[in-house]
Amino acid sequence: MQTPTVIIATADERLGRDLAGSLAGSHQLSVTTQIEQVRFLLSAPGPDLLLLDVRFTTDNGRAASELLTAMTASHPQTCVIALVSAQSHLAVNLPEHPSLTPYHGAVSAVEVRALISRTLAAKAAAAPAPVDPTPAPQPAPASAQPRDAGPNSFGAAVFEGVTRQFETRSHELKKMLDDLMIAASHDVTILLIGETGSGKTFLSNLVHESSPRKDEPFLHIACGALPRDLLESELFGHVKGAFTSAHADKEGKFLAARRGTILLDEIDVLGPEQQVKLLRVIETGEFEPVGSNQTYRSQARLVVASNLELQPLVEQGKFRPDLYYRLNMLKFELPPLRKRKADIIPLAKKFISHFQQKHSIQIHRIDDSMLDELLTYPWPGNVRELEHVIQRAVIYCRNGVLSREHLPAHLLSGHAGPTNDASVHLGASGLTTQHSLERQVAVSEKEIIEQALFKNNFSRTRTAVDLGISRVTLYNKMKKYEMLK
Repeated sequence: MQTPTVIIATADERLGRDLAGSLAGSHQLSVTTQIEQVRFLLSAPGPDLLLLDVRFTTDNGRAASELLTAMTASHPQTCVIALVSAQSHLAVNLPEHPSLTPYHGAVSAVEVRALISRTLAAKAAAAPAPVDPTPAPQPAPASAQPRDAGPNSFGAAVFEGVTRQFETRSHELKKMLDDLMIAASHDVTILLIGETGSGKTFLSNLVHESSPRKDEPFLHIACGALPRDLLESELFGHVKGAFTSAHADKEGKFLAARRGTILLDEIDVLGPEQQVKLLRVIETGEFEPVGSNQTYRSQARLVVASNLELQPLVEQGKFRPDLYYRLNMLKFELPPLRKRKADIIPLAKKFISHFQQKHSIQIHRIDDSMLDELLTYPWPGNVRELEHVIQRAVIYCRNGVLSREHLPAHLLSGHAGPTNDASVHLGASGLTTQHSLERQVAVSEKEIIEQALFKNNFSRTRTAVDLGISRVTLYNKMKKYEMLK
């Protein structure tokens, strides 16, 4: 049975401390003193239970009402226990939620702990029995199927593995993710193309975790970090005496991986001879260690990745055409973060939730000025850069409110570093490209609408007001861009 996940939101620090002490170890806990903070703690699958203490609210229950109303659509399976006093506005005006339990009794750690246990036990008893997986094979494992994470996630596509998940709300990325999930369930070689920091290694791990090979090793080989004369030995192994420093036989990665998965990162640095051997491994599984005449057969699955497009390298004579065409059959391009603006705010909130727990810093609110800066910056370092920027912001936040002043100076000034794409130039004025149309249209109308929807928690009324258009106009534009789910 999986460990139940519980979020506790209470301004009663003693109650929160006592509950955390009694539930720790048997539950996955997140504790906050601010109701507004719950939104940042909600993951795509949703927690098993939310304890919402509204006895001491000073806003007449407004924040709690908005949260429960939103959760009715986004997390209907989450059990909600609301600690309500007789004087509370919510005592007689609780918003509807399919799994809401108001509690008016004595509020003590013992009583509340027992209520949590009873609620979780009832939920577990009502859960449907697991389905026998022995019938006819499916095209992909259930964990690899795309999933709508609820209306408030704007039709997010989710690729789930054993320990991680990749979620996107970007229209450009959803189709690629759907296709990758299908390929992941089959024993085929996959090529991932994307800029540094865009998530190629993360997706490679997901491909491994969602495949029948998930219990075997996953080996990540950064080809660019190895000297070229040692790369072949690293991949295929060598025998004693094969070269000067070969003092003993060494097993290469293709044998060490057994029936697992090998990620060959930065494949574009391979020399011609290594490319020939790699093509042979892909086609037949066969190879010989350096200095050996004995042929071995690899049983590992290959995922290859590159920061660069391979076709120009073929045209320049730096990459073998036969290997290129073999890899290009299952090629997946991961767009940079600047082309996935719909993912910026959800990713930022995810990182905020992670780092505030890691560094024990309470974040109560994110100022709109910070979100605007995050959406404007072109992110040459992609998701990895966003993660580091958010960590820095959380560390320097002292009043519980994240704002633009917590962002680094280069981000606020718009000065961005280089990218892997030679056609893209990032400077003080933001993102420009060598294509005149892209220079004129920095942010498309669809992206502006997506940003406004995220900023206004997917409320079409508030979004229309924010954009200065009518609700009917907003609806028509969303329909035009296929944004209605």
